[in-house]
Amino acid sequence: MPRFAPHPQRRPALITGASSGIGAATATLLAASGHPVTLGARRANKCEEIAATIRASGGEALACALDVADSDSVKGFVSAATEAFGDPEIVISAAGDLDATRVHELDSEAFAAQLQVHLVGAHRLVSHVVPGMVARARGDIVFVSSDVVRVPRTRMGAYVAAKNGVEGMARAMAMELEGTGVRASVLRPGPTMTGMGMSWDAETTGAVLEDWVKWGVARHPYFLRPEDVATAIATVVHTPRGTHLTLVEVQPEAAVEKNKGDR
Repeated sequence: MPRFAPHPQRRPALITGASSGIGAATATLLAASGHPVTLGARRANKCEEIAATIRASGGEALACALDVADSDSVKGFVSAATEAFGDPEIVISAAGDLDATRVHELDSEAFAAQLQVHLVGAHRLVSHVVPGMVARARGDIVFVSSDVVRVPRTRMGAYVAAKNGVEGMARAMAMELEGTGVRASVLRPGPTMTGMGMSWDAETTGAVLEDWVKWGVARHPYFLRPEDVATAIATVVHTPRGTHLTLVEVQPEAAVEKNKGDR
C-alpha cells in the first residue's frame, strides 16, 4: 500500500510571467510532459505565440492576459484556466520585473510596485488556487525566487526585498500546508538570461556588472538559460509524492578550464 496516492496523470498548470524567459520555458517544458498549461502575462500576444507553438506540437495550452498587481485580473486568469482544463494541480509563480536603481534613489511608488509584482502578486495567485488544492489534498506551488536572497545585489534593493518576502511567505506556507498534501517550494535561480534588465542602457548595465565584480558575485561570465531553470522547476513538481523539495538553488556552471580538464 503506497504512503501517498500518486500524482494524477494529467496535471493542469498555471504559469505567470509566461510571455518570455523562465515562465515561457517552463510552460513549454510542462506542456511537452503532457500537462495542460495556462500562460499568463501582461503581454498576452506573446503568451499566445508560445501557446500556439505548444498546440502545434500536440500540447494543450491557453494564453490569458494577466496583471498580477490586479486582483480581478488574477481571479479571471484562474477562472479561465479552470474552465479550460480543470482544477489546477501545478502553480508556477514567475512574474516579475527589475529596476536597477539604488534604494535611496528609488521613489517609494516604484519600490512598492516591485513588491506588488513579486510578492503581493504571488500571494494573489495562491489565495485563489491553494484553498482548492487543500480541499483535494494535493498540488504543487513553486515560487521562482532569486539567489539575491542569499547574496544581495546592489542597485536591486526593491527586488532583493521582494524576493526575501517571497521566500519568507513560501516557508510559512510550507509549514501551514504540512499534512495537507499540498507542497510549496522555492526555486532560486542564479544569473539567468531573461528579459529582465534587457531594457537597461549600456551605462546602467556596465555599472551593475561592475558592482557585481566589486562585491564578488560575478565569478565567471556564464548565465543560466531559461530552459535550465525550467528543467529544475519540472524536477520539483514531478518529484513523486512523499518527497518535498522545499528549496532548490540553480547556478550557472563555469566553463571548464583547459589545464584542469586535461588532468
